[in-house]
Amino acid sequence: MPHSVTQPNIHHWPARCQMAAAFRWTARLNMNEAVANHFSLAVNEDGTQFMMNPDQAHFARIRASDLLELDANDPDALDRPGAPDLTAWGLHGAIHRRCPHARCVMHVHSIHATVLASLADSRLPPIDQNCATFFNRYVIDEGYGGLAFEEEGERCAAQLQDPSKKVMIMGNHGVLVLGDSPADAFNRMYYFERAAETYVRALQTGQPLRVLPDDVAEKTAQELEGYPDQAERHLSELMAILDDEGSNYAT
Repeated sequence: MPHSVTQPNIHHWPARCQMAAAFRWTARLNMNEAVANHFSLAVNEDGTQFMMNPDQAHFARIRASDLLELDANDPDALDRPGAPDLTAWGLHGAIHRRCPHARCVMHVHSIHATVLASLADSRLPPIDQNCATFFNRYVIDEGYGGLAFEEEGERCAAQLQDPSKKVMIMGNHGVLVLGDSPADAFNRMYYFERAAETYVRALQTGQPLRVLPDDVAEKTAQELEGYPDQAERHLSELMAILDDEGSNYAT
């Protein structure tokens, strides 16, 4: 079924299809970890109602109709049938409760981002165009306190109040990316992993790094932020590939 087909009995169908495609492609890129990691998407104005992947479902099998619909202010969310994963609720629930600008939240333990998050200095210097994308646009969480149950989720959410910071490098953990839409968040997550890989591989050479001046890095970041429709086209093309392959993601 192509993703353009409307399912009138299921809310937010186009967004569900976009999210499902993002899950599928993240698995294809080997950026997910087993049946852990979670993506969520706010569906009301203040962001407290959101969709998220079901408990311990592999990204490679998630369909649009599988996504849970949750309320971050529902105290009984974990007691209902089909409850979300405990750590997913702790982290994503807290962010959607406290950060209305965080429309789409993607959290993975992708290899290169996690290597970066494991370094004593987890900064990402602007050594190429992809790295410059994130110049002054991330926060580093230095206080990992264990699995992201509710207390840990609240601690992380408190560091994401600045809407200009779209990436959290989660020290000793992984990466969390915010976006205005599934396409925006997925595109940012994809490029952050590419940037982290470039930096990690550059460190492996043992050679001095060619770091861009701050003004050039900021100019590049602004130019990329204003590049027309790049994120939307990226995800749209991936959805078209899945459609051509006969994938069931949009069911």
